[in-house]
Amino acid sequence: MKKKGIGILLLSAILCLSGCGDSGSSKSEAMAIRYDNADMAMEEVQTDGIYTEAVAGNSYDTALNSTVDGTESVRSGRKLIRTANLTVETLEFDELLDNLKTKADSLGGYAETYNVNNGSNYNSTYYSGTSAYRKNRNAYIVFRIPKTRVDEFLGEIADKGNVVSRNEQETDVTTEYVDLESHKATLKIEQERLMALLEEAQDLEDMLTIESRLSDIRYQLESIERSIRSYDSQIEYSTITLNVNEVVELTPVDVEEESTWERISKGFVDSLENIWDGLVEFFILFVVVLPYIVLAAIILGLFILILVLIVKQSLKRQKRKMEKLAKEEEVKK
Repeated sequence: MKKKGIGILLLSAILCLSGCGDSGSSKSEAMAIRYDNADMAMEEVQTDGIYTEAVAGNSYDTALNSTVDGTESVRSGRKLIRTANLTVETLEFDELLDNLKTKADSLGGYAETYNVNNGSNYNSTYYSGTSAYRKNRNAYIVFRIPKTRVDEFLGEIADKGNVVSRNEQETDVTTEYVDLESHKATLKIEQERLMALLEEAQDLEDMLTIESRLSDIRYQLESIERSIRSYDSQIEYSTITLNVNEVVELTPVDVEEESTWERISKGFVDSLENIWDGLVEFFILFVVVLPYIVLAAIILGLFILILVLIVKQSLKRQKRKMEKLAKEEEVKK
């Protein structure tokens, strides 16, 4: 009986392979040609480190039938996950955050993570390398933006804030995505044929064997569909991570090489500004801690007064003692 159950599973596997073999071989050849051509042209795809947008269809079948004749044909139909990480300075903290949230909503995106630290404006931190002083307010925001509107959103960030650093990455997951789709299709065919075998099965052991295999297939299909949905979400909605810092002076961006005299004059001015900022911070710190200084002075004054009183009393007792001894010496004489 066990041999018969094993035979049924082998039969279903053979039927599945025979049903997928012919179409799979031709598709594999097309995929191989597509990948070889795409890999040869990938270096020509980038423009200033950012991939240009494709206008062709998004289905991978379309990509398989297309010819590699430029940027669009290379990118069309490929599954690309785009991410960007930016550090931004701003003088208008609240206004910038409101503008970015409004812009994301208008583009069909949303803020996946939104953390704002208001901090304290009294404890400023010196921003090393410039004469600026940063306040404590900062934000960490993760935006999800439709892939076709990412460049527009990045442009909004550059217009509204001072971009200190920017890092972008685009990951091609076409191979993984196609493998998942192919595996899913194979499991679907096997599932259908096992369902047909289950309807015809008469033996209880055969039915249990088929049910066990169907349960395993359902589990695999659910796992594959979750992975595909995750890929779809990352592909269709790019991830933009922002670190926003509020400052009182923006970090300058040098676009041209400075002459020796310009560097000297700039360094001299920066030094004067640093000295002035240091004096201002010292004055602010002095005013802030002045109550503690006054309290410490009062305590110290009281301590000194008590100490002086104690010393005076001790000296008086010593003087009286000496006078008493002197009188006793006179009496003895």
